Amino acid sequence: MDLSPKQIVNRLDKYIIGQDEAKKAVAIALRNRYRRAQLPQEIREEITPKNIIMKGPTGVGKTEIARRLAKLVKAPFVKVEATKYTEVGYVGKDVEGMIRDLAECAYRLVKAEKEEEVKAKATVAAEKRIVRALAELKKDEKGDTAKEVFEANLLDGLRKGEYDNLTIEMEVLDNAQPMELVPGGAAISIGSIFGDMFPQKKKKRRFTVKEALQIALSEESEKLVDEDAIKAEAIYRAENDGIVFIDEIDKIAGKGNRNGADVSREGVQRDILPIVEGSTVVTKYGPIKTDFILFIAAGAFHVAAVEDLIPELQGRFPVSVELHSLTKEDFVKILTETENSLTFQYGKLLSVDNIDLKFDEGAIERIAEVSVELNLTSEDIGARRLHTVMEYLLEDISFNAGGDYPMFTLHVDRKYVDEHLRKLTGDRNLKKYIL
Repeated sequence: MDLSPKQIVNRLDKYIIGQDEAKKAVAIALRNRYRRAQLPQEIREEITPKNIIMKGPTGVGKTEIARRLAKLVKAPFVKVEATKYTEVGYVGKDVEGMIRDLAECAYRLVKAEKEEEVKAKATVAAEKRIVRALAELKKDEKGDTAKEVFEANLLDGLRKGEYDNLTIEMEVLDNAQPMELVPGGAAISIGSIFGDMFPQKKKKRRFTVKEALQIALSEESEKLVDEDAIKAEAIYRAENDGIVFIDEIDKIAGKGNRNGADVSREGVQRDILPIVEGSTVVTKYGPIKTDFILFIAAGAFHVAAVEDLIPELQGRFPVSVELHSLTKEDFVKILTETENSLTFQYGKLLSVDNIDLKFDEGAIERIAEVSVELNLTSEDIGARRLHTVMEYLLEDISFNAGGDYPMFTLHVDRKYVDEHLRKLTGDRNLKKYIL
């Protein structure tokens, strides 16, 4: 997608409030990928991404910025936690697992796109299979009707959903479950190892028509797409468009004595280093070069500092941006200006039970005030605090709603908020001592 950095930031503004410095950094990194792609091959090979470190407390948008960025350009994206990786000899995951996960994500992304391209053709083939099964089930109803007319009527009923809950028997592929040959490694199926040496087995199973149609559609789509082309495209996407978000990187930073845990933390850094520097990782879809993958690291850095990472790793993250704690004004904007805000989500949820939820300005402001106060008096968990506050606020109505009640409008004002959040705000001084 050909978006300018300003356009990228404008798109991110719909989902994340504030944090302009971080948005600007990721927007530039994304645009530089587009710029690199326009250059001749020999120059392109010399230009590597400028990886980013985000510093800031939890819940301020670090992960969301990276996730939304990847979604914006349909790039393969994985989030990993640095604390899950340990050096050899300790219990933990192999650092190369993050690249295997990225390959898996890229494969699913490309496969979904290719299947969407053949969906119309696959749907016709899938419907034919279901109609044949329906015709066998309803053969007694055929009578003197011509076969073509009978099947056309069944197809029409199928498309209208008339047979959705009817149970039919259909022959489907018997796919063996993939096995994890190496602990923490990629799951591999026997079929992917031996290819066409063994023909795929089929077995008859019973499904509702609705389920059978989805399974048939999936199988017919797989027949129409080129598996080798998908794998090749997935590897290319992972190598050139992939984004790996390494969270909690501050937890593996640490200087001081070089015994015990510090040794382990530095070992993890040294294991991550070759992946970030550029190496080749073998995945079940093929080898992937990590040289041009964009790595975004993040951490709160309350105790450790970026400077506590080993110098080699610091050098691989040349761009450092700081994200700030959320203010009352930020919380108000999060509740009112973001797409699919919490107030919107709860409104939609409760509308299912005939509750028309309305928040006035005073209520929004008070929710924001309470959220800021709780973040100050207990742990600062950023925007995640809103989930706690909203659950307490709407606990009574969420519990009592349901059944055949008529439409009811609930006006949430400042007074309502104070009454229903009393147990949260009752004794703020004690909050810091409560786990």
